[in-house]
Amino acid sequence: KKIVFTSTRDGDLELYTMDAKGKHVRRLTHEVGYDGGAFFSPDGEKIVYRGQHPTTPAEVADYKALLAQGLIRPGNLELWVMDADGSHKRHITSNGAANFGPYFTPDGSAIIFASNVGDPKGRNFDLYLVNVDGTGFERVTTCASFDGFPMFSPDGKKLAFASNRNGSVPGETNIFVAD
Repeated sequence: KKIVFTSTRDGDLELYTMDAKGKHVRRLTHEVGYDGGAFFSPDGEKIVYRGQHPTTPAEVADYKALLAQGLIRPGNLELWVMDADGSHKRHITSNGAANFGPYFTPDGSAIIFASNVGDPKGRNFDLYLVNVDGTGFERVTTCASFDGFPMFSPDGKKLAFASNRNGSVPGETNIFVAD
């Protein structure tokens, strides 16, 4: 019934909801910085997203200068969970890595996502799970190449994700399905 999306309509990359017909737009985030990649929990009560919020005046100026050009500098993207009305925002990761592609498990108790937290060079991404309260951090894949954009089937029996593994050329991305 609702759509969650990122927009610059108010001058910053913020999260909004609207009904399925595009009416009743409501802004959910208000912090300076990037908020995006949002998904609803299966029951529609919560939203998971990634955020990067500059804190120093120099970081804010850099962010705004890039945003004026329609750009962002990806870096430390932490995962957040909030209620579907935008209340009760809380970090679920604080690992200083690039965490993205968050998606709820079918029961809504945990989040699966991609992160480069396990790579000292920050180039390789694997899949991880974390409970919605930020506990229970667990690595799911161990691959020397990119794994990302995970999504569970509605019944939770299958996991689909993108990966560069087994590519015929470097950087080729394919879709994998696993039990």
